[in-house]
Amino acid sequence: MGLTTFDKIWDQHTVKTLPTGEDILFIDRHLLHEVSSPQAFDGLRQKARVVRFPNLTVGTEDHIVSTVPGRVAGTFTEAEQMLTAMRRNTEEFGISHHRIGSAKQGIVHVIAPEQGLVMPGMTVVCGDSHTCTLGALGAVAFGVGTSEVEHVLATQTVVQRRPGVLRVCLEGVLKEGKYVLPKDFILTICRHLGPEGAQGMVIEFAGEAIRGMPMEGRLTICNMAIEAGARSGFVSPDKITIDYILATEAGKQIRDKRELEKHWLSLASDRYAEVRRELVIDISDIEPQVTWGTRPSQSMPVSGTIPVPQDGADDKALAYMGLIPGEPIRGTSIDTVFIGSCTNSRISDLRIAAHVCRNQRIASHVVAYVVPGSESVKRQAEEEGLLDVFLDAGFEVREPGCSMCVSVNREFVEPNHRCVSTSNRNFEHRQGPNARTHLCSPAVAAASAIAGFIEDPRTLGIHL
Repeated sequence: MGLTTFDKIWDQHTVKTLPTGEDILFIDRHLLHEVSSPQAFDGLRQKARVVRFPNLTVGTEDHIVSTVPGRVAGTFTEAEQMLTAMRRNTEEFGISHHRIGSAKQGIVHVIAPEQGLVMPGMTVVCGDSHTCTLGALGAVAFGVGTSEVEHVLATQTVVQRRPGVLRVCLEGVLKEGKYVLPKDFILTICRHLGPEGAQGMVIEFAGEAIRGMPMEGRLTICNMAIEAGARSGFVSPDKITIDYILATEAGKQIRDKRELEKHWLSLASDRYAEVRRELVIDISDIEPQVTWGTRPSQSMPVSGTIPVPQDGADDKALAYMGLIPGEPIRGTSIDTVFIGSCTNSRISDLRIAAHVCRNQRIASHVVAYVVPGSESVKRQAEEEGLLDVFLDAGFEVREPGCSMCVSVNREFVEPNHRCVSTSNRNFEHRQGPNARTHLCSPAVAAASAIAGFIEDPRTLGIHL
């Protein structure tokens, strides 16, 4: 039997297998942000240890930063303290760090791909669960806890039990003009698998739809692998991967491209690679999706009706969301729209949202944010005139950061307000106390901002 991309990379990075069955895994790239790293550096100091390979670690400021235009730091004492600690720690230990004001600052899972910090065949960790995003580049990438962040800093290794592989194949061809985006695919996958359907595994995303998908779409899909309970997600490296990497800042500096490309392609999953389970989904009939509940698996077509609860979890979700079974989800009044997060804040996402919003105005009662994922994305959006489109439509264009996705920076959805969001989690209180979150694609979010209620972008008569 052959091997998957994941197993090939894992084997190449296993330093030792312990009696417990766990492996000591060498880490090629360690990514840091200001919320999950301070305790790790304190631990190093207490033990009088150094960072083993500071050149393999990169930090950025994203979670607790203010995204208010013209911001210089955080907006409250704890934020300032965390940012100050991050800057002191990275300077003391000789780690490259992108602070607010830097041309390279942004959400950690957005800047890592666009700068070429992650390449095929790498192992990557970060103190953040959505590190699985980076598996789209043909890497083994997963989130770790604070104690593990310290361990990686000190040893450049982490102890992990190897997960099995669940292959999800997206097959078929979309009908023209369906306005279906990668976010709709992953919400559909989450519904098929449920919140724990991939527990103890990593998801290999494969099939005709993935093979033809640009890298930014693959990043969106891998970003939410963890929402199905998976440890991570990945896509086998191919020509799309290689072209994307070679266009990055780091990729342009590679001298022997031919040999490296050959190695990267050799990491693709073998034809008869053994996996624990396989799920095939026909994408031809998928529609734009939106969540109705309080977990990403509670999703549905935007043209459908709110489902009848199947268990106590569904009852609880409907009560929290204030929805009634059997009623159309489309037309549900909203208060807030958030276009951003490590799921959907890349330039392709902003292009789609701006396309929907061009020559339109958002509903008068809606507060709408557009938050680019990085300074690079913001600059490109400005050059392409996208930011002007959003401003003309009535959106607030913010500075790069996590913003309303997790709200640790106090950029909240108001209590009991309903938000249509391109982020990755719709948990209770995720976007603020009693905030009600509906996850969707940038197209659905933009259409809903204009309508003032959850809207199907296909009804606007605007073609992608």
